[in-house]
Amino acid sequence: MVEKRIDWGWVIVLLLAAVLLFSINLGELPLRDWDEGTVAQVAREIWRAPAGSMRWLYPMLGGLPYHNKPPLMHLLIAWTYSLLGVNEWTTRLPGAMLTAISVPLLYCIGREIFRQRWAAIYSALIYLTMLPVVRHGRLAMLDGAVICFFMVMMLCVLRSRRDLRYCLGIGIGFGLICLTKGMLGILLGALAFLFLLWDTPRLLTSWYMWIAIIIGSIPIVFWSGSQWIHYGESFARIGIMGQSLNRINTHVENHSGPPWYYLLEIFKYAWPWLMFLPQALRLIWENRNLSWAKLVLVWGGVYLLAISLMGTKLPWYVFPIYPSLALAFGALLAETENPSLQSSYPKAWIASFSLLAVVASAGSIYYSWGTTGKSDLQMIFAAVAVTMATSAILAERGDGQFLKILFWGSYISLLLLMKSNYWVWELEEAYAVKPVAVMIQRAKPTVRKIYTSFPYNRPSLNFYSDRNIIPASGAELKHYWQYNEQPYFLLDASTLKNLHLESVKRIDETGGFTLITKDTY
Repeated sequence: MVEKRIDWGWVIVLLLAAVLLFSINLGELPLRDWDEGTVAQVAREIWRAPAGSMRWLYPMLGGLPYHNKPPLMHLLIAWTYSLLGVNEWTTRLPGAMLTAISVPLLYCIGREIFRQRWAAIYSALIYLTMLPVVRHGRLAMLDGAVICFFMVMMLCVLRSRRDLRYCLGIGIGFGLICLTKGMLGILLGALAFLFLLWDTPRLLTSWYMWIAIIIGSIPIVFWSGSQWIHYGESFARIGIMGQSLNRINTHVENHSGPPWYYLLEIFKYAWPWLMFLPQALRLIWENRNLSWAKLVLVWGGVYLLAISLMGTKLPWYVFPIYPSLALAFGALLAETENPSLQSSYPKAWIASFSLLAVVASAGSIYYSWGTTGKSDLQMIFAAVAVTMATSAILAERGDGQFLKILFWGSYISLLLLMKSNYWVWELEEAYAVKPVAVMIQRAKPTVRKIYTSFPYNRPSLNFYSDRNIIPASGAELKHYWQYNEQPYFLLDASTLKNLHLESVKRIDETGGFTLITKDTY
C-alpha cells in the first residue's frame, strides 16, 4: 500500500510538472509550417462542417479530400475548437496534453522494468527535460499523441506478462496509433512484437493477446474500408502509397538525408543527457539478458535502424527514440546512487558540463551586447550556464547532488525557453504570416483562391487567411491575369514591378506584399 501511494505521488508530481512545461505560453506564437497549419486547417473544416456531413470521417483540406493521415488528432482539435474557440492555444492543446501524460507513463514503464524506483524517476525526469520532446510535444502535430499511445501499448505489454487482462490495452494502444498516424502503427507494433519474442515469447501464443489486437484493429479497418468505399482508387494511390509506403524507399516532397541523418538530430538536440550515452551503452550490453535492456535495445535500436533506412527523412520521425534513451540514461544514473559501485564520476561528464557551461556563457554574453529584444535569450543561456557550471563543480567533487541541480536547472531553462518567443524558431525562416493574413481577411476577396509570387506553399497562411494561397511562377501569374475575370494576386514588390500587369487595382499591402486584383472599371 505504501509503495502504491509513493508511486501515485510521483505520477501526480510528474504530471503537474509536465502540464506546466507543456502548456505555458502555448498559444502566444503563430502556427508554423507545415504540419501545424495543415492539421489546424483540417480540424477547422471538420468543426465548421454541418451536422450530417460526415466530415469527421471524410476530412477535407481546402475543399479537397485529405488522405495524408487518419483523422483522430484532427477530431480532438476540432472538438477543442467547439468548446473553446479557434486559436493557437486550442490547436496545440490536445497534442501538448497527450505528450505531458506520456511523462508519468514513462515512469510507470520504468517501475515495471527496473528494480530501483530511482531508475524510473530519473528516466521520467530526463524525458521531461529533453528539448526535442518538449518542443515537438507542444506543437500541433501528431507525434506527441503517437508517443503517448505507444507508451500505453508498451506499458500494457509489460504488465500483461503477469496479468493477461492488460492485453486489451495493447490492442487499444495499437489501434490509437494507427488512427493517428496510419502505417507507423505497424512499425511500433512490430517493436512490441520483437520485444515479446525476445523477452516473453509465451505471450505470443496467448489467445487473449490476439483477440485484443483484433479488437484494437477494428476501428482502423473500419476507417480504411470506409475510405476505400468512398474514394476508391484515389485513396489507395494517395493515402496508402503516396503518404505511407512511398516514404520507405523514396524521398516524399524532397525530404531526404543520409543514413546518419537521425544520429545528427539526436547529437544536436539531446544535450546535456547525451553525455551519458557511452556509459549507458556499456551498461545495456552488460545487462542485455535483463528485460529493461532488451526493451531499450528493441525500442531504440530497431526503431533507429528502421527510420534511418527509410528514404524520407524528417526531424520529428526520431521522436519515439527519446523515451528509450531516457530509460537507458535513467538506468545508468540510478547506478550512481550506489556508493559501492560509484566512487567518482567520469572525467568526460565533468568536461562535458564545463564545455556546455562555456558555450552557454558565450551565448548569454553575445545576447547581452545591446541586441534589441534578446533579453529572454540572455536569461535562458545564463540559466543553462549556471546549471552546467554548478553540475561540473559538484561532479568534480564527487557530490551526487549534481543530479538534482542538473534536473532542476534543465527544467527551469526549458521553462524560460517555452515562456519566451523563441521556442518555435522555424517562424524566422520566412515572412510573418499573421499580418499578411489579417490584410487578406480585411480585404475580404470574393474568391477562395489567391495566387502568390512566394515560391512555396504555406499552410499556416492558408489557415489564418481562410483562403487557399497558391504559389505560381511569373508565367503562370501572367496567364491567370489574362484569362481570369477577377484574379487576386499576393505579390512581393519586385514581382509586381517585373510583371507589368495592366489594369491593376491595389487593395492593400503589408509585410512586403501587395494584394491586387483587376480594375474592371
